[in-house]
Amino acid sequence: MSKASIKLPLFTALRDSLREGYSLATLRGDLLAGLTVGIIAIPLAMALAIAVGVAPQHGLYTGIIGGLVIALAGGSRFNISGPTAAFVVILLPITQAYGLGGLLLVTGMSGVILLVLGLARMGNLIQFVPYPVVMGFTAGIGIVIATLQIKDFFGLQNVGQHESYLDQVQALASALPSIQLGDTLVGSATLLVLLGWPYLTRRIPGHLVALLVGSLLAVLLLQLDLQVSTLGSRFSYEIDGITHPGIPPFAPQWLLPWTLPGADGTPLQVNFNLLRELLPFSLAVAMLGAIESLLCALVADGMANTRHDPNAELMGQGLGNMIVPFFGGITATAAIARTATSVRSGARTPMAGVFHALVILLAVVLLADLFAYLPMASLAAMLLIVAWNMSEVPHVLHMLRIGPRQDVWVLLICLALTVLFDMVLAVGVGLLLASALFIKRMADLSQGAKMPRHQHLALSELPDSVALYQINGPLFFAAADKALSAMSRFDEGIAFLAIDMQAVPSMDMSALVMFEKALRDLDRREIRVYLIGVNASVRLKLKRAGVGALQGRRHYVANPDRVAELIRQQLADEDNASAKI
Repeated sequence: MSKASIKLPLFTALRDSLREGYSLATLRGDLLAGLTVGIIAIPLAMALAIAVGVAPQHGLYTGIIGGLVIALAGGSRFNISGPTAAFVVILLPITQAYGLGGLLLVTGMSGVILLVLGLARMGNLIQFVPYPVVMGFTAGIGIVIATLQIKDFFGLQNVGQHESYLDQVQALASALPSIQLGDTLVGSATLLVLLGWPYLTRRIPGHLVALLVGSLLAVLLLQLDLQVSTLGSRFSYEIDGITHPGIPPFAPQWLLPWTLPGADGTPLQVNFNLLRELLPFSLAVAMLGAIESLLCALVADGMANTRHDPNAELMGQGLGNMIVPFFGGITATAAIARTATSVRSGARTPMAGVFHALVILLAVVLLADLFAYLPMASLAAMLLIVAWNMSEVPHVLHMLRIGPRQDVWVLLICLALTVLFDMVLAVGVGLLLASALFIKRMADLSQGAKMPRHQHLALSELPDSVALYQINGPLFFAAADKALSAMSRFDEGIAFLAIDMQAVPSMDMSALVMFEKALRDLDRREIRVYLIGVNASVRLKLKRAGVGALQGRRHYVANPDRVAELIRQQLADEDNASAKI
């Protein structure tokens, strides 16, 4: 086995970038991009960790470890990886059922699956996920995320987390009388800044300004004795028996995920049954991670006119998710918004992702005490913007107006299932519906019908005992009956049948069986058959099925001219034989 055949597609983007040379200008672009995206990623990482039911530092650890490893090992020059909003609807139920330990185990298991997908060269499978399915579950995820932020945005009390979306909405409605003026003012102010800042300037990240405004307003309102929930009032950590508000000011520490608590607060008991229970979640996380990361890489390629290695990207994502749980990080994947910001900020190589991770690390070590003052309503406002952008509401409405009705139904069903049940069911049903729709459309393209002989000039002068049958499109299980059914319903006076198969690109087993049966019926009626223009692959399948040429009964011919020649010869031979008698 050659070295090339066993070479693992890891670190390809980094190697390719460095091979082109790494100049001071390139370093400057990567540093600026890393700084910009790092500032944006810090509050998002904390907000997303809170959204999936864990302490905010776990989101930061994800951005540090996952962002660093995946940037170095992946196949995209520009992907910025960390916690993303797409995973909230999958990870939150895992945290509720299995605790932080279970969540980290799922992350590690999904990393192994992603690594295997990359090794199996399955990176190009993203193109087989239909757009209505992707748009449907993405919009559904945005709706769920937005709903989950209502509690913190308005400071609602005693809402809790519910497995059912409808139960969650009902709980929010019941809690509306407990709305807090302070949280609502802070959330509204943050949201207004986030919406309006892009119209003023894009040089300074709007997230930074919005959080600063929200935090200052929260301090003012607290002085006026209005209640405002902050990260420090919601989360705490303990050192030497002393409890501190906020998050610990330490770099990620090595730990064993299975020693962390489950949903009941006690360490997980890792065994085969637990791993079997977590496997479906791991498959779902890996599938979504692959889709999200490869879509992100495609977006980055379109912006920077580059090409990524999809298999290397899957392996990089897998390696990152295998490592990140051992440092307390949750599931990581490429983030489209952060990646696009990085490209617009001047990123040139994967080092921008590395610098982004280092910015988060410095923030954790140097600024952790300040994070305790961040208002929960401000973080909720940020996620509302993320949910809106993720849902792509204007684009979805546009597609609902112009899209084919059947595709629109697939989109709406995926959206509804994502919101009311879960994304795994939505994607599974969406793929089944899209597949059925594809099969129907392909079957509609396959046609088989009797044709007038003058369809081909060479056959037009032949006697009425000659008939022409034309088959168009692929012959497979859903189309074969329709395409072949009329082939056996010819008049008794037909002695010669020309079957034009020039437009048949493929044939499956079901079609082979039906086609063989139809030809045998024609043989019993002593009708001579001429198969016109059968391509090499279809002819090979027919021969393997025993449908080869028969002397005097069945012929494979290249074109109608040859059919006319053989039929004239056959008629002449019959006339000569009659004359001798």
